[in-house]
Amino acid sequence: MPAAHDPQLLKGVLTLLLLRLLADRESYGYEVVQRLREVGLSGISEGSVYPALSRLEREGRISSRLVASSAGPARKYYQPTPAGRTALSSGTASWRSLSDLVDAVLAGPVPSTPTEGSTP
Repeated sequence: MPAAHDPQLLKGVLTLLLLRLLADRESYGYEVVQRLREVGLSGISEGSVYPALSRLEREGRISSRLVASSAGPARKYYQPTPAGRTALSSGTASWRSLSDLVDAVLAGPVPSTPTEGSTP
């Protein structure tokens, strides 16, 4: 069973994940949810993804187009704009830098008891 992911941690990187997936391939909302689940984010919900897509579109980081569907109403396909690609590039660099710092702090074993600090 996959580990549960902290929703607050995921919220912090969802924009980056969405931009990255859409940079790979133009997709509609539910398809993006499925793609996130395929990479292991099984707990991700449409209730998180659709508002984030709307916000990215309002911010000009993604654009959309309606495509007729034989299986129901037209689907709204999303892709990054030039501003979105720039945000993805800078956000990825920031994430990698932060991730390296966090990894360095968390790398060692957790002591069973805290060590005493120096007293002033």
